[in-house]
Amino acid sequence: MRDYNIPARQRDTQERIFRLAQRDHGLTLKAISLDSGIGYTTIQSYANGGSVMSIASLYALVDVIPDQLLSLLLPDGHQIVRADEGLDHDKIEDLCRDYVATKAKAHHKDSPAGREISDCEREALNVAYLPLKGRVA
Repeated sequence: MRDYNIPARQRDTQERIFRLAQRDHGLTLKAISLDSGIGYTTIQSYANGGSVMSIASLYALVDVIPDQLLSLLLPDGHQIVRADEGLDHDKIEDLCRDYVATKAKAHHKDSPAGREISDCEREALNVAYLPLKGRVA
């Protein structure tokens, strides 16, 4: 069934994207503003769910916020993927190592679900897999 409350879903997703950009990638709102050319108060409004991001803003955030985070704005099963001119085998190796490290951490006995994969770990694995899928699939 389709979610017809798209603005509310997008605002929630935007909040998550900016939170994860800070937590996982060290991207502050100020840095995102400076690197994207989008005004700081506009970025703050997107980050706190005060307004829905425009397509023009999304374009400005490409190459500033990682693609796997921006992909959260899309329906399940869809993603933003960079079209490579050629294969960067070193980058593919880095992505594979990141995925394997995330998977090993999820199966550690001290992880939230022990040796089983918890929902939060599954989400982390999905995020680690997205750039890999775009480069290898």
